[in-house]
Amino acid sequence: MSNRTEKARTATVYRMVMPGHVCPYGLKTVDLLKREGFKVEDHHLSSREETDAFKEKHGVGTTPQTFIAGRRIGGYDDLREHFGKSRSQPEEGETSYQPVIAILGMAFLLGLAISWYAFDTVFTVQAVEWFVSVSMVLLAVQKLQDIRSFSTMFLNYDLLAKRWVRYGFIYPFGEALAGILMVAHALPIVSVPISLFIGTVGAISVYKAVYIDRRELKCACVGGSSNVPLGFVSLTENLFMIGMGLWMGARAFGWITL
Repeated sequence: MSNRTEKARTATVYRMVMPGHVCPYGLKTVDLLKREGFKVEDHHLSSREETDAFKEKHGVGTTPQTFIAGRRIGGYDDLREHFGKSRSQPEEGETSYQPVIAILGMAFLLGLAISWYAFDTVFTVQAVEWFVSVSMVLLAVQKLQDIRSFSTMFLNYDLLAKRWVRYGFIYPFGEALAGILMVAHALPIVSVPISLFIGTVGAISVYKAVYIDRRELKCACVGGSSNVPLGFVSLTENLFMIGMGLWMGARAFGWITL
């Protein structure tokens, strides 16, 4: 390899490496550069004074900073964009469906796993039941992590919560209770009415806010800090609860047998 090519494939990184702190984004930056085939000249900023002096010299507000062929690329996310990759964190206000995908994906796999354990096969109706009921529980957990933020966001569109504010605090507990009981196929006399009630109120509220009033709001379905737009996801969550309520009710009354 020529000296010119070697130089072109060399990156210089300045990152914080102090006795009590090693910048995680600096480690990620070095790792990304090596995976992209770069030789890394790794410069450690070993004190706060040295870090502040570096920032002032280059007119930057954060470290790490990466330079390739003498040109400053920027921080870790800037480097990812330089290589044509998505940013590691969505920008403020940017829509992200990642929490929903993670929750539904894990719920689906758990449904299959429970079915495999119970029936020695993943291809069962119960696997679908467990997928929906586990989804309800996991979505409730997201809301319960910061129930105050959830209830505040919920007030933007839920019709019942606007009339009775405390409903925003009760909702995630009801969703969790219904989901847990449905996982166990226990006490349908409790789980079915709860699921039908909160699912129906929620579906009507979301449909009115999004498809009638045409409001652009954030969905509280995965917690109060989510950047998921109100609409399809929240409506699907509520339709899941309605569907499970009807299904489990029909099974409890013997209208459906497996």
